Amino acid sequence: MAQPLVPAALDFHDGVPYSAAFGDVYHSADGGLAQARHVFLAGNGLPRRWERRERFVVLETGFGLGLNFLATWRAWKEDPTRCSRLHFVSVEKHPFAVADLRTLHERYAELKNEAAQLHAAWPPLVPGAHRMEFERGAVVLTVFFSDVSIARDLRLQADAIYLDGFAPARNTEMWSHQTLRSIARLCASGATAATWSVASPVRAALEEVGFRVEKRPGFGSKREMLSAVYEKAGIHFEAPGERTATVVGAGLAGAAISERLCGRGWDVTLVERHPRPAQEASGNHAGAFHPIVTPDDSVFARLTRAAFLQASRTFSSLEGLKWDPCGVLQLARDEREDASQRRAVAALALPPDYAQLVTREEASRHAGVPLAAGGLWFPQAGWVQPPSLVNALLERCGSRLRRIYGKTLALREMPQGTVILATADDALCRVPHARLRRVRGQVTYVPEEAFEAPHAVCLRGGMVLPAVDGLCVAGASFDPDDDDPRPRAESDEGNLARVEKILLAKVEAKNLEHRVGFRVVAPDRLPLVGRIAGNVHGALALGSRGLIWASLAAEILAASLELEPMPIEGKLLDAIAPGRFAARARRREGSRAPRPSRP
Repeated sequence: MAQPLVPAALDFHDGVPYSAAFGDVYHSADGGLAQARHVFLAGNGLPRRWERRERFVVLETGFGLGLNFLATWRAWKEDPTRCSRLHFVSVEKHPFAVADLRTLHERYAELKNEAAQLHAAWPPLVPGAHRMEFERGAVVLTVFFSDVSIARDLRLQADAIYLDGFAPARNTEMWSHQTLRSIARLCASGATAATWSVASPVRAALEEVGFRVEKRPGFGSKREMLSAVYEKAGIHFEAPGERTATVVGAGLAGAAISERLCGRGWDVTLVERHPRPAQEASGNHAGAFHPIVTPDDSVFARLTRAAFLQASRTFSSLEGLKWDPCGVLQLARDEREDASQRRAVAALALPPDYAQLVTREEASRHAGVPLAAGGLWFPQAGWVQPPSLVNALLERCGSRLRRIYGKTLALREMPQGTVILATADDALCRVPHARLRRVRGQVTYVPEEAFEAPHAVCLRGGMVLPAVDGLCVAGASFDPDDDDPRPRAESDEGNLARVEKILLAKVEAKNLEHRVGFRVVAPDRLPLVGRIAGNVHGALALGSRGLIWASLAAEILAASLELEPMPIEGKLLDAIAPGRFAARARRREGSRAPRPSRP
């Protein structure tokens, strides 16, 4: 069942930030920043413990005002022997709006620079994981807008735990044995934990799940605090050996993967059978990027939300990219879809800067032209030119990228080491039971003078984009198991008919251009991202959503290869794992196996 996100309400008690929902303050009345440094940094032996390490991971149970993160970031910046890469992973059930964070952080002038960067990167208040990068990617903040039960589904190896939340008597779930057991499961060898709470149940639960706990002098009016060391084996982290990889395919996925790996210090060889990059489905003139919403907030909806937000962050950071977050209108095709959209927005309480319901008149005002229906308005979505995206990603790779174009290699001919397939299909390394399907898609390029073009992307069983360099992209046909690469007049006619159903306007069918591409889809319409076999990994079957899937797939693969915290929770990772089809086949076989007869 969909769970709406309820933002925190800005309030104060005797000048201290306060939660009326929990009846407790966010930090000590003696100072939030000083408490962060005394309890959470010093209590975990920081900054000493990250000295000269390749990477260090902090896990926090309540982001709150973000002071612990800002204090940790500042300590990292000021330490000349700091770790190369700092990951800070936090959970927050009731995040503050960015305007409230600005108000709260005004009190901390010494953190003005870090706070301003956090505000600029702060995501819309929608459920799920949100990854933000600072210091050229050396400081990575991942916040899960969720209740603390998400801890059981995180994929990471924590070196330090900040146990922070409202008092145990007011927020029992945060300090429960189950929560602490989930956190212990995430501990790296030698991990530490610290908290301001010295409640007996908290101490007993920490000891029961494997921590050696000691009391230390507390902060301010609190006489004591707890510091703990995980004494069980924990997760052992080994840095990757030689950071070299061969990426096959120079489309959206291959370019995104190359950029993520090169940014982490990998040397990447990019192999492409065409003489230039972005020559297949990634070569379209322009395409739309947007999330979807469903009343039950399905796995598909959650994944597309994560992918859309990751892609949007990537686009905004690239130089030379041709794109426009002009907004996307998902018009309802009928009463049933209209009802579904209304239920989805109501169930998730989505913020208007992410998605909002609009009437036909409101939709027409957004588009600047009369439209056939109302629907959903995604104000931060829009269009992007795929070839410019591929080129911008590859340019960012710099000297760590070696390009081999116009050459086809079999898997056995590739250099030893990590191989990542970004080839759409699994022809080079079959994925058992995947049954991937190839779909022909033709888009039509309509001269902008042929009709009154919309100012926003419009979708309704098809799409029409605003004019980009004089051409409006319309489409696309959906022709399964059709290998014909030649443009067809009937495909253009179908695309124009889709436009007329969106705009209620006749389109002059003159001087049309077109392009045929092929996309690959899995039976469940989700991509395949992860290890396929041995040292072979893949980002396959991105279908018609490659513009958003590529960024998320690249971040997942790079984090996986580096054994970093994953950017989304385990349930979503499992939903796109290449091995899911074989696992389903095994379950089907097991259910059909005859049961042993009773004696």
